[in-house]
Amino acid sequence: MDICRFALLNSPLHLPPLTILIRPPVLFQSFQTYPPKLTKFSHLPLLPPKPINHTRLLCTSSHTSLPSSSSMEAPPQGYRRNVGLCLVNDSKKIFAASRLDIPNSWQMPQGGIDEAEDPRTAAMRELREETGVNSAEILAEVPYWLTYDFPPEVRAKLQQQWGSDWKGQAQKWFLLKFTGKDEEINLLGDGSEKPEFGEWSWMSAEQIIDLAVDFKKPVYKEVLAVFAPYLQ
Repeated sequence: MDICRFALLNSPLHLPPLTILIRPPVLFQSFQTYPPKLTKFSHLPLLPPKPINHTRLLCTSSHTSLPSSSSMEAPPQGYRRNVGLCLVNDSKKIFAASRLDIPNSWQMPQGGIDEAEDPRTAAMRELREETGVNSAEILAEVPYWLTYDFPPEVRAKLQQQWGSDWKGQAQKWFLLKFTGKDEEINLLGDGSEKPEFGEWSWMSAEQIIDLAVDFKKPVYKEVLAVFAPYLQ
């Protein structure tokens, strides 16, 4: 299978803007309180498909050596280096999980990059730590860093938790294909970190954007637009 890396082409063509229509947040009655155990949530309402404009892609053969992430644009100063993980299954649905600390908020896995750690290595480590998944392969990545700012109250809370005052996070996003069985998914992770999620589900891109916290929505829109060709 060819592995594609994404590159934004400086093309003279005027491509239409990448837009995704956002529906009002979908509320699920069963999310009002979290269950005593970590379980799969499997009855999300299906949303009608929406048109997604494609970003043009530059693909290379799987036999071609891909440049390391360090050759890409560096993250800006004052932002915590982070990886974001878009994990898709055979049905082109995306893994998302509900946050334990923010009711009714769902997100894709993400996590900090350790000192001197390669972002690809960090991506596989964070996937294992947060979801218990080892059966996955990287298909592609967004070839630049995306940032979001913390709201003031979130920034103050994280400053106490981390002992560092970050403006927000600079993320390198990866698209991964899940090659295992659903039974492999375990929100207790590999036991090395405190669990962050209460429930999980396979979702459409529209559902994930609808259920994300507001300050992450712009990044999610861009990431899912760039990865749209893989989600069709």
